[in-house]
Amino acid sequence: MEEWIHKLTRATCYIGMVLLIPMMLLTSGDVFSRGLLDKPIPGTLELSSYMLAVFILLGLAYTQQVKGHVRVEMLISRLPQKLASVLGVVTDLLCLFMIAILIWQGWILGVGEKAVSDMLRIPQWPFKLLVCVAAVLIFLEFLTDLVSSTKKLIGS
Repeated sequence: MEEWIHKLTRATCYIGMVLLIPMMLLTSGDVFSRGLLDKPIPGTLELSSYMLAVFILLGLAYTQQVKGHVRVEMLISRLPQKLASVLGVVTDLLCLFMIAILIWQGWILGVGEKAVSDMLRIPQWPFKLLVCVAAVLIFLEFLTDLVSSTKKLIGS
């Protein structure tokens, strides 16, 4: 199950990374168009904002998978193994609780959203629902971390 979660997380991260190329090209084209032709590309800011949101949200779970989020390793490494394992379990449980709230609220806001963007009239509900999807993915990653932390705690 853990391997399946990791593969799903990597796949969504790759989808997010693919959006980096059009965002870069669009931004570069807008800078070129604005600077040389004095004519910006309409909607660039909106599209870049949406693509950046997708890129970040789809990369959150992968960042957790590779342990790229900020941690207080300097403190944890000096604690006894058993206490460090207990703190790992507690931290994972707190994160799961907060992310469960994020899933719940992301779903409520996404389903109820009717607004569209100002210039291009892009519906905002898919991006708000993406918060829920990203939260589910990071929830699964923290769940695998909880299982691992619990195994360490039982083993020590």
